[in-house]
Amino acid sequence: MNPTQPDYDNILPLLSGSTPWRPESESVVLEPFTYLTSNPGKDMRSHLIEAFNAWLRVEERELAIVGKVVSMLHNASLMMDDVEDDSQLRRGAPVAHKIYGVPQTINTANYVYFLAYRELFKLRDWDASNRTKDLDKVVTEELLNLHRGQGLDLFWRDSLECPTEAEYIEMVNNKTGGLFRIAIKLMMALSPVEPKVDYVPLVNLIGVYFQIRDDYMNLQSSQYASNKGFAEDLTEGKFSFLVVHAVRADRPNRQVLNVLQKRPTTPTLKTHVISYMEDKTGTFEYTRGTFTS
Repeated sequence: MNPTQPDYDNILPLLSGSTPWRPESESVVLEPFTYLTSNPGKDMRSHLIEAFNAWLRVEERELAIVGKVVSMLHNASLMMDDVEDDSQLRRGAPVAHKIYGVPQTINTANYVYFLAYRELFKLRDWDASNRTKDLDKVVTEELLNLHRGQGLDLFWRDSLECPTEAEYIEMVNNKTGGLFRIAIKLMMALSPVEPKVDYVPLVNLIGVYFQIRDDYMNLQSSQYASNKGFAEDLTEGKFSFLVVHAVRADRPNRQVLNVLQKRPTTPTLKTHVISYMEDKTGTFEYTRGTFTS
């Protein structure tokens, strides 16, 4: 072979048809995802699926696919969230994009979204009846909702525009509720139980409760501080449920807004804002009351 000439004998076969995707290449592309999932979280969504299946009685192998799809979408969305929030820690370890870089992490997250659809299509391959034909539409609609909610969350943060409590709840119902609804809507479609019961309103309530509790714990829990950093929502400039209440409870006072704008990374300003919420606006008491209302 002439070293100055292209190696056409080896190149042309690669272009003559579809070539098999090599496992080692798959491993490289998925590495940020593999890194994140090697350090699992509380797995709240799997527990939710198991609990609702006491009513819905979905077949075991179908339920496994639902759980896998939801887990893949959840972890992919976490990688994107961490990039968009410029987070440092996730589950007590460095976030994926701090190790693998932003471009590779974004590509992996998007890739996993499509892998989740491939898993979903297995349900249709097993059963081509009407009960499985619209499952992809269910997932697509809720992923749209997730991105709508995330888009508003980012807009409020970056424009320093405080939403109303009702706007915040609507955003959370889209953003956090989307993955909960994917699980339950898929299970409702696959369930053999009659008569059909619409569990979506209950799941919406669970999703909003889950997010408000997460907001509360972010500012109050030492365990959350270990896993994500102390009062990380303030560093991210996030309009959490508690921040929205504190801003709107004392509109002329701009202390909270000014601190959010600075994106504090040290405890001094964060501790000041938390004390202000506790002593001046009664935000933590208000939030605890919300849990029981």
